[in-house]
Amino acid sequence: MTNPIEILGFVAAVLTTTAFLPQVYTTWKTKSVEGLSLTMLFIFISGLLCWLVYGFLIDSVPIILANFVTVILGFLLLFFKIRYKNR
Repeated sequence: MTNPIEILGFVAAVLTTTAFLPQVYTTWKTKSVEGLSLTMLFIFISGLLCWLVYGFLIDSVPIILANFVTVILGFLLLFFKIRYKNR
C-alpha cells in the first residue's frame, strides 16, 4: 500500500503543476506576454531546477515529477515571453 505521506506529495504535485496550465494556455492562445515578468520567470525556473535536483537527491518521485513537468511549463512561458515580446 502507498504511504499516506507519499499520496499527499502526489496530490500537492498535481495541484501545483496544474495551477500553471491556465497561464501557459492563455499565453499561448492570446500571444500576450505583457503580464509576465522575465525576471520572475528566470528566478522561478531556477527554483524549479533546484527542487528537481533536490527531488533526485532525496529520491522523491512526487517532487521529481511535479518539478519536471513545471520546469517544462516554465520554459514554455519563457519561450513565449521571448517570442511574443514585441506583440
